[in-house]
Amino acid sequence: MRLSQAHALVLGQLVRLVAPAAAVGALLLTLRRLELAAAPVWAGALIAVPAFHVGRAWWLYRRHARTAARLGATLPPCWEGRLPGGVDILQLMDYAYRKGFLSDYFYEKFEELGATYNFYVLWTWDYCTQDAAIIKTILATDFNNWVKGEHFDSFVHSVLGTGVFNADGELWKFHRSMTRPFFARERITDFETFDRHAEEAIHKMKDRLREGFAVDFADLIGRFTLDSATEFLFGACVHSLHGGVLPYPHGAPAHLRDGRPRSPADAFAEAFRAAQHVISHRMRLVWLWPWNELFGSRTADPMRTVDSYLEPIIERALQVSGEAKERGVVSGGEEVGEGETLLDHLAKFTSDPTILHDEILNIMIAGRDTAAGTLTFVVYFLSQHPEMLHRLRQEILDVAGPTGRPTYDDVKKMKYLRAVLNETLRLYPAVPWNMRYAVKDTVLPNSDPMGKSWFVPAGASVSYSVHCMHRRKDYWGPDAEEFDPDRFLDERLHKYLTPNPFIFLPFNAGPRICLGQQFAYNEMSFFLIKLLQTFESISFDRESFEPEALPPAEWAKFPGRKGKEKFWPRAHLTLYSEGGMWVKMREAPVVGQA
Repeated sequence: MRLSQAHALVLGQLVRLVAPAAAVGALLLTLRRLELAAAPVWAGALIAVPAFHVGRAWWLYRRHARTAARLGATLPPCWEGRLPGGVDILQLMDYAYRKGFLSDYFYEKFEELGATYNFYVLWTWDYCTQDAAIIKTILATDFNNWVKGEHFDSFVHSVLGTGVFNADGELWKFHRSMTRPFFARERITDFETFDRHAEEAIHKMKDRLREGFAVDFADLIGRFTLDSATEFLFGACVHSLHGGVLPYPHGAPAHLRDGRPRSPADAFAEAFRAAQHVISHRMRLVWLWPWNELFGSRTADPMRTVDSYLEPIIERALQVSGEAKERGVVSGGEEVGEGETLLDHLAKFTSDPTILHDEILNIMIAGRDTAAGTLTFVVYFLSQHPEMLHRLRQEILDVAGPTGRPTYDDVKKMKYLRAVLNETLRLYPAVPWNMRYAVKDTVLPNSDPMGKSWFVPAGASVSYSVHCMHRRKDYWGPDAEEFDPDRFLDERLHKYLTPNPFIFLPFNAGPRICLGQQFAYNEMSFFLIKLLQTFESISFDRESFEPEALPPAEWAKFPGRKGKEKFWPRAHLTLYSEGGMWVKMREAPVVGQA
């Protein structure tokens, strides 16, 4: 019988937990038999476990301090918990996730301790940073010394498997080499797929708005990006727009809200989201998460739903690939054939259904969630800044006209459009936090020119916050918390970003930079153009949110975005808006009928 992932991890932890107690118990038993000790065996064994971990923590700290001194470095300042094992820090992190604003507590600790610090949770040393120089070292200049690692894999393996976002070393290189040719410029500048699904999405918006209800833009844009991603990547659209019914807002008649049919595409999207929430919960539990899933993996049910959609598609792709190879019409290699989907392309490299499953699922998470989340926040910001909406819409009308289908050249001409997207990605990057594990003892640069480098021991994790880094006033200026797309166009661009490009990392950096970055920009740009060709104003509709999805009233007294936002930003693997993003829009006059 094969052990589940959780059972295998728990068994390993039990061995490490029991070993000190067993050793002390055996020693006491021997000493009692020799009449050299009188203490009960059970008492010694019981005391041995906490004593071992406390002693180990002290020994590791001393060892790290000595190694740091030998390397001319020092340990970063420490966020010290009040309870044994830093359990109170773990509680704060969990509370911040469930009830707080994005990066609560971590942001305050950066203000208190500096741009890099460590913390001790469950007898494990971890590091946090918002220092661009350190992030550059990890992602680029010392890339080979930093990996996703086994601990990260334990959190996400049941969902991401061995896909590109979870893989290291040669496996990562294999995935990367398979996927890279598919995102060549000629493939990501064909906007036909975007156009078809954007038209359907906007048609659904018009219908719902004409009923007198607000639209959950987060739900709608998630359907658009899911349909676009599944068709572009697999050649098999889930038709979440065509087959689904948009949700009704809080306060709508019960028969509309409760009677809304659920399509297979809805089930797929909800399962996809549920699996990501499980991953987020595992990360907050650190190495304790397997104990929470002893009676079954919490990703099993949602992944069954996801797999029921993916597996037939993979089987068909492998069948087609096999038949083509038998006829001698597939040469393999990196060249992408005309009309080939990503799945078709990958099937030329491998016939392993697990590798194909993991890779396309990884790419789909990036292809759907990044664009959907960013466009959700763009619409929110435009609802709060009508003067910016008017300026953006005018640029769109000047370049593409009121009804024309935008081209790649049109998108390149729209400088303010790109600035709006970048400013949104700055304040709300799709992946707000990420982490890497050190392969060997290393030192990281200290942003204080008078300070020593920071020592990080082998096996330690460094979590880096793009979300916090993007709001640093020393990186972006005193107005860093404000939404101002012009910072990507005026003198501030050359003052801050141009000399230090690693302060802006919405798509990662270094060898693992997002392959689909330009695809995402094209998709987001295309949809925004179509949206603002159709609608001339956007208003945030607070009354349409479920009350529990809105930010607590007491947040208004806080500085920065926490005190400003009218929605609740949250994250699992990627950022999203709690309870959706309910807005109303006014249609622009039809050309010739104004």
